[in-house]
Amino acid sequence: MLEPLYTADEMRAAEAGNDVDELMARAGRAVAEEALRRFPDARSFGAVCGKGANGGDGRIALEVLRAAGRRANEGLEGDVLLDALFGTGFHGEPREDAAALIRALNAAESPVLSVDLPSGVDASTGEVGGEAVEAAATVTFHGPKVGLAIAPGRFHAGDVVVADIGLAAHETKHRLVGVEILREVPAKRPGDNKYSAGMVLVVGGSPGLTGAACLAAEAAFRADAGYVAVAAPAEALPVLEGRLLEAVKRPIEEALELAVRAGSLAIGPGLGRERQALVRRLLEETSVPAVVDADALFELEPFVRSAPTVLTPHAGELGRLLGVESAWVDAHRLEAAQRGADTFGAVCVLKGADTIVAAPGEGALVCGLGPASLATAGTGDVLTGTIAAFLAKGMQARFAAAAGATACAVAASLGPARGLIAGDVVARLPDALAHA
Repeated sequence: MLEPLYTADEMRAAEAGNDVDELMARAGRAVAEEALRRFPDARSFGAVCGKGANGGDGRIALEVLRAAGRRANEGLEGDVLLDALFGTGFHGEPREDAAALIRALNAAESPVLSVDLPSGVDASTGEVGGEAVEAAATVTFHGPKVGLAIAPGRFHAGDVVVADIGLAAHETKHRLVGVEILREVPAKRPGDNKYSAGMVLVVGGSPGLTGAACLAAEAAFRADAGYVAVAAPAEALPVLEGRLLEAVKRPIEEALELAVRAGSLAIGPGLGRERQALVRRLLEETSVPAVVDADALFELEPFVRSAPTVLTPHAGELGRLLGVESAWVDAHRLEAAQRGADTFGAVCVLKGADTIVAAPGEGALVCGLGPASLATAGTGDVLTGTIAAFLAKGMQARFAAAAGATACAVAASLGPARGLIAGDVVARLPDALAHA
């Protein structure tokens, strides 16, 4: 369910006490075998090798390739190029001589196979401080690295292959979430009724923004909640009545009263930015698990509450919450998500292809299953409703958030690769839950 994601320090700890030469031999052979498997028609291989262990892995790979009857030499000549310049110890920005080699690799017409991770990517964070290799594939050793799962590093890695080099498992701070987490979502039991199966209150749906509240409510139902209500401005209720058949619709003035009876709150989808006072009251005067999204995140200040709380910002929203540019968030996603969690004392879900679930005092959970088709309006509202349903079913907040992101990713993968809309994700949530 949760696969280890290694930092540079954790890999050093995993390697401690092992024969370095033997590890290098296994790593080099694994790279060569993957190169032959992936590029069976390649007759020549080149490699850019650094001075450290990563360069040693690359040179051993060249030896194995020569033994297999291929031309294999250091340099930029070859049908396929091996990137063995930097390993897990790299961080920061490459010096100019190394940056020039990285630029040359990227400019070559040959595909690049990176050794352990693309040179220029920080193994522990996924950050890229300067030039970084654009690999067609990466052969990493023992287990995936944080930098291969989190952007921008993940977008440099291409296909990632994990090679076993004989190391024992080692504890890691951060984890990669697998589809198996969906097995942890409580199913309806024979004795359940609509209330005990999970009651969700969606607070939002202002005029012109009713679609967001509808998507969140429908997603909560499709994520197996038993009862969903929507508290919205009175002028929006006729629209909601026409769209939402199963949900109860009430004036937004009743939100606090309704919240007392709910199993969870989904605050923000289509709420409008003028209701910060209501958001604060819902957070500080209720003891119900809550998801805070979209307009409810606008100008949100740190709050004090005892109930589990999940914030679901995209990079721009998190940037505003932290007082930084969204570009900084994109460049430092792991740090930004953790800072959001620590600032608000809540679970912070930084959305993206590598959705990061951070919590105070905990390692990050990385949900990397999301297909590109999820980049469409409304899918964030679907995620909010899904997480709210899982919270209402009693899931712990971190795992409800990670399961919600996973369910939406799987649902999207079951839909069309092109032209997916948020409603398609809602419709396939039951299949996603069954998929696990």
